[in-house]
Amino acid sequence: MQIIIVGCGKVGATLVEQLSQEERNDITVIDTNAEKVRHVTEEHDVMGFIGNGVSYELLLEAGVEKADLLIAVTGSDEKNLLCCLFAKKAGNCQTIARVRKPDYNQELYYIKEELGLAMIVNPELAAAMEIARVLRLPAAISVESFAKGRVEILKLKVKEDSILCNMAVSDISSTLGSNILVCVVERDGNALIPSGDFVIREKDVISIIGTAKETVKFFRKLNMLTNPVKNLMIVGGGNISYYLTKVMTATGVNVVVVENDPARCEQLTEMLPEATIVLGDGADESTLIEEGLEQMDSFAALTGIDEENILLSLYAKSKTDIKTITKINRINFSEVIENLDLDTMVYPKRITAEHIVRYARAMANSLGSNVETMHRIAGDKVEALEFIVHPNCMLVNRPLSEISFRDGVLVASIHRKGKIIIPRGNDTLQVGDTVVIVTTITGMTDLEGVLKKK
Repeated sequence: MQIIIVGCGKVGATLVEQLSQEERNDITVIDTNAEKVRHVTEEHDVMGFIGNGVSYELLLEAGVEKADLLIAVTGSDEKNLLCCLFAKKAGNCQTIARVRKPDYNQELYYIKEELGLAMIVNPELAAAMEIARVLRLPAAISVESFAKGRVEILKLKVKEDSILCNMAVSDISSTLGSNILVCVVERDGNALIPSGDFVIREKDVISIIGTAKETVKFFRKLNMLTNPVKNLMIVGGGNISYYLTKVMTATGVNVVVVENDPARCEQLTEMLPEATIVLGDGADESTLIEEGLEQMDSFAALTGIDEENILLSLYAKSKTDIKTITKINRINFSEVIENLDLDTMVYPKRITAEHIVRYARAMANSLGSNVETMHRIAGDKVEALEFIVHPNCMLVNRPLSEISFRDGVLVASIHRKGKIIIPRGNDTLQVGDTVVIVTTITGMTDLEGVLKKK
């Protein structure tokens, strides 16, 4: 597939890294910054052009007339939209634009329809929605939704005194009386799909799949918090904070936002009348204590500086037993950061790339079982993919125990006519089912990719 990416910033570079790993993709990048173009083209087998992606002539030179997909992720919303408009006129390819400003949020559907865009991605809104899902069940590290919210994959860390310690995976559901499935275990920097006889250990990070009702029941059996948060303190008044506050106050949560810029504080006060907006230095301990940190049950460090966010979350955890959310912009040192004693880390750039890669895979598919939803569970090590089972699928009506699956593949759930099935060996896939596949094999675009090659 011919793909043009305009913008080689963090999101653009992440997209190049992920999409270039899939052999079928032929990628061209455009950016005004020569150094960024040089770095990306040297790191990956892609072609680069230096210049303004809004230039009609440059787009033609980059091959837009033959392109299948153009992705505009520059730092300017307007430039991204104009670039997509030119691409549609020049080559009639599919287009995706990153649009971040809250000013455009109410008009996104209109903009998408009028400009003929395939997708509009708002990283800050997507990050805020991910945080809101976690705050609904604060004991979880992350919550990913499938089957239109009917199925969830939740991640949690196994503590020293957990009943799960030294328990085999096959014994978990029967022992705890919960209809869930352990689909991924992260241990010592590795991620794997466990067999039934795999034994859970202290400090393992496990991902479970099940309905919202069953996952809550599972957490209760582990004596972990299942009530949504009631009080949230946010440090940093950027767009993620704005979107998150709108969502949380709408559900009755008391939100305090600490921001050090007077002009931004004034804006937020007007836009978020239900929240408490505080002008102050969030990196100052006394400010946090004065504004009620010790009475909060959740804390989100959402400044533009990774180091500050990490230190703020660590400080909050040192003062009280609190759920912490830490925004990370740079993904280069994710393995080091994930070894720190932090709860939930949110990577807006990664979330954006995930949305776009999912669409690109669905476009590339030729057999009909397109990727409906995709989430990365353990960084880039494991993918959870949602497919719809079509009539021509070779897996239909065959017991799962009789199918030769590739190593590193797990059929994690089946959604059939409103019913969620956590599958066992005798279960089968039927036409129209929605199935979630968890796999260590990256780049899968079709459901039949789970089959072992003969």
